[in-house]
Amino acid sequence: MTSKAFDVVVLGAGAAGLMCAIRAGQRGRRVLLLDHADKVGKKILISGGGRCNFTNRDSRPEAFLSNNPHFAKSALARYTQHDFIALVEKHGIAWHEKTLGQLFCDGSARQIVAMLLAEADAVGVDVRVAHKITAIEKSDRFVVHTDHGDFDAASVVLATGGLSIPKMGATGFAHDTARRFGLAVTETRPGLVPFTARVPDIAGVSLDVVASVGRVSFREAMLFTHRGLSGPAILQISSYWRPGQEIAIDLLPDSDDPAIFLKGRKRLRPKAELRNIVGDLMPDRLAQALAPEGVIGERRDKELETLAAELKRWHVTPTGTEGYAKAEVTVGGIDTNELSSKTMEARKVPGFYAIGEAVDVTGWLGGYNFQWAWSSGWVAGEAA
Repeated sequence: MTSKAFDVVVLGAGAAGLMCAIRAGQRGRRVLLLDHADKVGKKILISGGGRCNFTNRDSRPEAFLSNNPHFAKSALARYTQHDFIALVEKHGIAWHEKTLGQLFCDGSARQIVAMLLAEADAVGVDVRVAHKITAIEKSDRFVVHTDHGDFDAASVVLATGGLSIPKMGATGFAHDTARRFGLAVTETRPGLVPFTARVPDIAGVSLDVVASVGRVSFREAMLFTHRGLSGPAILQISSYWRPGQEIAIDLLPDSDDPAIFLKGRKRLRPKAELRNIVGDLMPDRLAQALAPEGVIGERRDKELETLAAELKRWHVTPTGTEGYAKAEVTVGGIDTNELSSKTMEARKVPGFYAIGEAVDVTGWLGGYNFQWAWSSGWVAGEAA
């Protein structure tokens, strides 16, 4: 065996690729891990404000979008959030839980990258960065051509991610490569992304809301921006939104019937400005933008009921999103019908695997996409 011959070549040293290389190495496979960037785990390092939201305590298949909602079940069951938490604790990395099951390092995301590199080193994974892949061919074995020479292997794992955050080096490489090997790729679009929209010019105002599109809804914070809307509730719903669709936003999620409150205030404080009364229910700048002028006592009860209904179901039709530049993930990708859910191997191309964000599986905000990376990477590493 030459120095450039391997059992497995993993393309992409992000979360999924690192986990896959580690698991394959643990099985005694000779593994090469390649990345075009100058260091591994660049998305890990910037995630969670530099503290890495490395998984979610409540990770479950229902928290993932895919044309096949059942596809992720096998991988998520075979390598769970509890398995990854155990790995973090084995390395003595302190962590804490934030809202909605989100788990973060107490210290830095660098600890997660260091942990993964230590695990890879322990099983002899050959990690090489700054290697640009120029072509992949297959006859009996795969040959991976790079600007640093060629490598051949029995198996190749595609872990180069999706289209989100191109300034971090994201490209369409995974999807283009899959197509060259005859695999279908579903429609892709930015996910977990802010909206552009014609909304009140009150940038910086934030409040808790329930954002809905169709039958899907999320209760989290929403933020007004100079270009539209952002914040966790908006990022979550963006993955389900399609151009032209209207979003319904409950601006008063803690008030079951704000009309009762408004009519009560009308009787108690008839000379008060209506906008100021509404300001008791939401941030004042938003109340000033959405409520009519005038004193509350001059409003008929029916008008107050209509206003209350509008605040409980405020309608916005986004003009678009801020695109892949601001998207945390890519929705869509390599069609799951092309892959085994148990191993992530392509059905048509033995020895060819695809994992992580490259595949048509997208998690909610809050550590779910990392868990998909760990889970899909682990099952591929178990098989490759």
